[in-house]
Amino acid sequence: MRRRATAALAAVALAGSVSACESAEDRRAEHAMEQAADVSTCRADAEAAPPPYGDGFPADWPFPPETTVYHAEDRGSDGTIVTGVSSAAFQAVLDFMNHEVVDAGFGIEKGETEAHDAEAEWKGNGFRGRWAIKESADCPGETVIQVLSARQ
Repeated sequence: MRRRATAALAAVALAGSVSACESAEDRRAEHAMEQAADVSTCRADAEAAPPPYGDGFPADWPFPPETTVYHAEDRGSDGTIVTGVSSAAFQAVLDFMNHEVVDAGFGIEKGETEAHDAEAEWKGNGFRGRWAIKESADCPGETVIQVLSARQ
């Protein structure tokens, strides 16, 4: 299990820029996530969305401690997009996504990491999707988390 988590971390950390190689499906998913919710919401202002977040989202998806999920949106065949904000720093959230999320059975297929944001495509536990995290532009020290999920 540890070897798989290490490999996933390496895949995200070393993937480099995949934007030039993105498929139309990747670009559509990325655009849908960007349009899903107001990502300027700070944790102090975020009102928790009640789980479960929909049939297209795994009930056992782990979010980092100090995270408030404040928006869930069913996008039909594109899946369910869940948005949250964490008071944990970007690097701590990235570590969580690469370890705890992977250990929960949601393996990373490909991804990229930059200084202030990261994203990965994932698959597991009967679902597939994409997650994206980025340092909040409006809330110093906070990290925005978005997860797109659909049943396989």
